[in-house]
Amino acid sequence: MTKRFTVIILSIVLCTSVLFVSCGYNSSDLYETQEFLMGTVVLQKIYHENAAEIAKEVNDRIAEIESTMTINKPGGEINLLNDAAGKEYVKLGEDTLYVLDKAKQYAEISNGAFDVTIGPLVKAWGVFTDNPRVPSKNEIDELLKLVNYKDINIDFENSTAMLAKEGQIVDLGGIAKGFAADEAVEIYKEHGVKSALISLGGNIFTLSGKPDGSPWMVGIRNPRGNDGSYIGIVRVKDKAVVSSGDYERFFEKDGVRYHHILDPKTGYPADTGLIGTTIISDFSIDADALSTAVFVLGLEEGMKLVESLDGVDAVFITADKKIYVTDGLKDTFIFKDESKEFEYVEKR
Repeated sequence: MTKRFTVIILSIVLCTSVLFVSCGYNSSDLYETQEFLMGTVVLQKIYHENAAEIAKEVNDRIAEIESTMTINKPGGEINLLNDAAGKEYVKLGEDTLYVLDKAKQYAEISNGAFDVTIGPLVKAWGVFTDNPRVPSKNEIDELLKLVNYKDINIDFENSTAMLAKEGQIVDLGGIAKGFAADEAVEIYKEHGVKSALISLGGNIFTLSGKPDGSPWMVGIRNPRGNDGSYIGIVRVKDKAVVSSGDYERFFEKDGVRYHHILDPKTGYPADTGLIGTTIISDFSIDADALSTAVFVLGLEEGMKLVESLDGVDAVFITADKKIYVTDGLKDTFIFKDESKEFEYVEKR
């Protein structure tokens, strides 16, 4: 692993795709905590007298989800599913079955642009490891035969699931954090929390607004800027804000930049003219899957998909440094490009 790649990964751990913009509200009753879970920094901001206990319950729940759904540690239900691929059905818990079913739903509506059976290709590229590489075209072509979300067979009656072909690998990295954020907000509600925010890397979910009733101000990162720079702000209450981009994890080989968002149809990093996408929706699991799906689809197809869904909006950042937003964000998105390099295109 090169020193350059190490620095890139470290900066990802310390910074997120979506940034919090300080607006000078009273923080005297704020409890804030950070933990490293699900491969990222989990930040919680909670306004409640029992916030410390609530935050711990949330972190414990996220750790539970991670142990069940990660493929990066031995054991866990997803690893059991992958180990039994092409052989037999395996018993899965309610959480895993729910997330698998949601993954299939978003694969369907995105025409396969989001596909959690992309695991064999993710493993071959190794972008999340110390030794990323560019697989040969022959290797990619062979692995593409294992990528098909329709091969995820779920038997809800018996709480089991099976992958149709031996060698198939489900990777929930593009949706599990969204589910975890949703679960965190449910815990906040159960304890009577009126104002809170959780961030799992680039996945943010806000409960209500800030204590004074004003919306949370969430900055959308400049994909080509320094850590902490942003190109716009969205004002949100009771919304998930999830970003994906080619800047999050990548490596360079022979002068070519390869990022982690793979196109399930080609097996290569998605190349549709986008460098960043942000989804704003009512649930984080939806925003998580969609942020990847629209990145793979590109501006026009991604915009069509988002506009066909109720309660979902998006920000698109193109490689030629133009910013597009869906109609629902016209009154809540604030274009604020400190770099002076981007253009906000109000109408396509």
